[in-house]
Amino acid sequence: MATVHLPIRQLVEFLLRTGSIDSRFTGFDRALEGAHIHRKLQKAAGDGYQAEVFLSVERQAEDITFTLEGRADGIFTDETSTVVIDEIKTTAVPPEEITEDMNPCHWAQGMVYGAIYATQQSLPELNVRLTYYQIDTDQIIRFIRRFTQQELDDFLDKLLCQYAPWAQRRIAWDVKRTQSLAALQFPFAQYRPGQRAMAGEIYRACRAGKTADCKGGTRLFCQAPTGIGKTMSALFPALKAMGEGNGEKLFYLTARNTTQTAAEDALTRLHTAQPELALRSVTLTAKEKVCLHPDAEGHPACLPELCPYANGYYDRIKDALTALLDGTGSFDRAALAGAAKRFSVCPFELGLDLSEWCDVVIGDYNYLFDPVVHLKRFFDSSGEWLFLVDEAHNLPDRARAMYSARFCKSSLTEAKRALGKGKSALKTALTKADKALLEARKACIQLAPRHSNQTDAADPAQTSLLPENTAPALELPEPLYAQDSTVFLQEPPSVLLSPLRAVQAPLQDWLEANPDAEVHAQLLELYFAVQDIARAAERYDSHFVTQLTARGRELELQLLCLDPAPFVDASLAAGRSAALFSATLAPPSFYRSVLGCSGARAVALDSPFPAENLGLYCLPNISTRYRDREASVQAVSDALARLVQARMGNYFAFFPSYAYLRQVHEDFAARYPGIRTLVQESRLDDAARAEFLAQFVPDPAETLLGFGVMGGIFGEGVDLAGSRLIGCAIVGVGLPQVNPQQEMLRRYYDAQNGFGFDYAYRYPGMNKVLQAAGRVIRTPEDRGAVLLLDDRFAQQEYIRLFPPHWRHIRYLRSCEELAAALQDFWNK
Repeated sequence: MATVHLPIRQLVEFLLRTGSIDSRFTGFDRALEGAHIHRKLQKAAGDGYQAEVFLSVERQAEDITFTLEGRADGIFTDETSTVVIDEIKTTAVPPEEITEDMNPCHWAQGMVYGAIYATQQSLPELNVRLTYYQIDTDQIIRFIRRFTQQELDDFLDKLLCQYAPWAQRRIAWDVKRTQSLAALQFPFAQYRPGQRAMAGEIYRACRAGKTADCKGGTRLFCQAPTGIGKTMSALFPALKAMGEGNGEKLFYLTARNTTQTAAEDALTRLHTAQPELALRSVTLTAKEKVCLHPDAEGHPACLPELCPYANGYYDRIKDALTALLDGTGSFDRAALAGAAKRFSVCPFELGLDLSEWCDVVIGDYNYLFDPVVHLKRFFDSSGEWLFLVDEAHNLPDRARAMYSARFCKSSLTEAKRALGKGKSALKTALTKADKALLEARKACIQLAPRHSNQTDAADPAQTSLLPENTAPALELPEPLYAQDSTVFLQEPPSVLLSPLRAVQAPLQDWLEANPDAEVHAQLLELYFAVQDIARAAERYDSHFVTQLTARGRELELQLLCLDPAPFVDASLAAGRSAALFSATLAPPSFYRSVLGCSGARAVALDSPFPAENLGLYCLPNISTRYRDREASVQAVSDALARLVQARMGNYFAFFPSYAYLRQVHEDFAARYPGIRTLVQESRLDDAARAEFLAQFVPDPAETLLGFGVMGGIFGEGVDLAGSRLIGCAIVGVGLPQVNPQQEMLRRYYDAQNGFGFDYAYRYPGMNKVLQAAGRVIRTPEDRGAVLLLDDRFAQQEYIRLFPPHWRHIRYLRSCEELAAALQDFWNK
């Protein structure tokens, strides 16, 4: 008999939930504090009240064994000696609208718990109580119904019979998928050099899973050079492991849309090579990008009266799933949009609901790692998940940003202006918070007076509405750092967090009471900013620091996560195994440390391409350090000219900053006007990015030199194969700009392991260098040149970070030697 594991809440909501998606503001964050409210009510119930009672049972229906699991909020015996199952719900529904039959799912959940408990305890009858906690009034409203054991059993059996066709569909698919994956063949005639080694490492990691030594799951770091075919080398072995019962679902996590597309293309190739392959996949894309019915500002309007795809969503979703699960099984962004239009359902929610029925889920890092938007349906508890983390060199910075939070004082001032004249609880709370941040700004300036020529002139939009006194009334703790109006503290000052938290309740009340106000969107943005800071404060520990920065009348409060290791570790522990791979994961000790994978195996694979296909040169007589940049401009221009004059084609020059880029470009364009150039501008959208890259045509009729920034959108994740790119120059070692945040990062890791400069500057910088250099050789047939411009590339501290396929680097003494070496390379 087949077995299906089924959480009780999932069973109930899938079968009984009806109605529409409605994302209007209803104080939802206070509802999310339901766990706190549950504990409060459970504690108040007294000693005889059992809280969070885990219940599990096996029940048969339609030749299926269902393993049901869940936690009853409370179980107790009342004054009549009757056992009561308590189901607690927080709600923003007005008290007068809370009725006994308001939500059938609530009764159903309590009744299923009752059925299990009555059977296990041999109870002929019991009570189910619904306890509603109204979050605005703190009112508690209760409803009680008595059921016999037979009534509860009959109700549960009916639910299971209703769910049985869906369970049978899942069982049949699992069998078909397992057989299909067992027969899966590598879709190419042969492996590329290194590809089999990478596939073998990932296969073994997926098979190993969780062990006594790896309770958080097996972790693997794999550095695989560009062109090895990383995407297929990761997907294929993970799918083979799944086919052997080692993993229930595969999550392919990326930092960029381009790598999502690569994963989709790899799956398409597998389907093409094996048309009978039973494998479903879905690509999750941000709601803002897939919305089919945005409002006038272009934002999703998830209200039933405004969006036809939200209206009645839960009434139509099962019909949509029934039809779609019989189809191709590949749901990328375009396929989801087409299906959403066909069935009149929201494409974003459709993707999420389909993910429960798909074998492969492709999406951004945040679907696993972000504490706010991670997929709760999968990751609030652990499962047999396989994680493939592509371009993992991006994860440390992305993770730090996910766990950090930023708040600006000006948002309080602007909110007060927007509310206009008159008194209210919200304006009072805003005034108190504004005053606290004003005093913190004064204290910040007093602790760290500005020594630069910058003025303190206020932007009118950032001027406080409060009168300003000269002496701060607030005293900050002893700072870790204080300079130029920036102060770092070890602990976040409660004198700032408390008034900000106090803004939440009246702000929620105002948002709920004024849904159509013109300034609703502005105040909602403020609410989310306050919420973000409050959440960060809850997880704040020794891995964080607090930054206060005064700029004009502005004060920025940031709770900065310096070390995301414990949070990334906890996220990865939700799965069975994780393979993190990239072309640049050196040194492995750095990534093990910052990503919480201290015991992970790390492997580095050789390049699959002949070393002679890459001409690698360095001019170590040029210094691009910040203090030397003005003097280096002409030398850099001359070196670039020699690079591109050696052979007609397309080239890139990558710089550590836009300012330095513009300096060199201005000089280069003036002194070498015959060479066509193209300059990367900041904040390019997808269309502008595509237009830029379109200029790099195969076999061009003239030479083109693109000027770009290391670590930017063209410095990695760009595939210009063949003659679309035949060379690049790397100007400098890519060190992040020295600023107070990077210095705090340096201090933190100096204290942790003595490698502060490496962790904060050298390793991230060289990562950008290697990524940019990797744009040149993309296929076995490609030939190209890479030129390194900086004396530090000749220092051992940097040479030891070079990949093995850079062993043949040539250090040259002049542009003349460079020209001769390039001529020799291209003539071979």
